[in-house]
Amino acid sequence: MFTIEHDFDATTITLVDEEPAPLGEDVIVHAFDDCVTVEQFDTRADRVNRVTLSLSQLRDLGAALDLPEGVYRLIRQPAAARTKPASHS
Repeated sequence: MFTIEHDFDATTITLVDEEPAPLGEDVIVHAFDDCVTVEQFDTRADRVNRVTLSLSQLRDLGAALDLPEGVYRLIRQPAAARTKPASHS
């Protein structure tokens, strides 16, 4: 299960573990204009662990979830190249 909340400066997504025990702590994702943070409370250390990803790292992570093992570099195309209609001859 997950929730989505839109705040003034960020969108917050909370991922709730619904698998059989032992349950993991909620994962909270904060999406800002320039980065994304992922947080989870660590009960053993009694603290919140936070990872901050740049938007480029987030893009790479999204692509990596669908790729086999290897080393990759994503090449961004200019917006005009992505939306250019195919020419018909």
